[in-house]
Amino acid sequence: MISISLCMIVKNEEGVLARCLDSLAPAVDEIIIVDTGSSDSTKEIAQRYTKRVYDFVWTGSFADARNFASAKATKEYIYTADADEYLDRENQEKLLQLKSILLPEVEIVQMLYCTTGEFNTVYNFEKEYRPKLYRRLRPFTWIDPIHETLRTDPIVYDSQIEVIHCPESSHAGRDLQALLQAGMREERFSKKLHHMYAMELYRSGGDRDFINAVPVFEKTLSEDGRSMDEVKEAMCVLAKAYRIAGDLPKFFGFALKDAVTTSCAEICCELGTFYEENNDLEEAAIWYQNAATETESILDIRTSQNIPQEGLRRCSGEAGCKERE
Repeated sequence: MISISLCMIVKNEEGVLARCLDSLAPAVDEIIIVDTGSSDSTKEIAQRYTKRVYDFVWTGSFADARNFASAKATKEYIYTADADEYLDRENQEKLLQLKSILLPEVEIVQMLYCTTGEFNTVYNFEKEYRPKLYRRLRPFTWIDPIHETLRTDPIVYDSQIEVIHCPESSHAGRDLQALLQAGMREERFSKKLHHMYAMELYRSGGDRDFINAVPVFEKTLSEDGRSMDEVKEAMCVLAKAYRIAGDLPKFFGFALKDAVTTSCAEICCELGTFYEENNDLEEAAIWYQNAATETESILDIRTSQNIPQEGLRRCSGEAGCKERE
């Protein structure tokens, strides 16, 4: 049977921490909790479960805090958890079973991360595999009978364990601020964070969030080596930001640049919104129809589903009212 260190980073999680720890404590051999500056009773709750509670001065990087926590671990595997997630009874049993049968060559175990739509601020789906359990010290093995080499790809196992993510409120505001700071600080935003930032803006961002993001995504268009996917993500964000700001030359400039490639539903929705706001309902309906039936979403699946469908209903209803007048 493998041994597991539970490693967590927390801040002001008094409302959910006990629920998380109650669900995981029976399956782990050690609990390490790193607090990044709580002002509530989070640390006191944590100390009821473990003596290994540490303070960490926040650096602006969740990765720094995770690395600090994992460096304190001593068991074979590390289980990473956020305070607002937990395992129900069925999945507790699955984790205990996994602990007793996991093959020694497995280095990463993925679990299904389940978030209800209300709090799903980034992804276009409610379940997705995430690496949750991983070997603390990784062994390297020689492979190939001739011209032998070290195996560098980890052995990953996709389990059927479902981790329930149930926050007390949306983290979108916190995450958008962190992504903005990273985008302004980093010399070059990684492809992963670029995509995550653009998705979270479209899923959860307000007008000010889009306008604040302009320098980050304008930089994308001036950088060498950016993929077409990244360029299109930037154009979507910038088109919406400039529509919100009322800068029509730049808004239409980015919308036209998107049209030169394969148009996406996000830009079609932006054009539909622009024409609807300017009471040109026939033109708005054309773009909403394009979003719903002729294009695909690249950031927010709602832009090819309910957003244009609702726009078409509004345009049809308002046009009908005007005809009757």
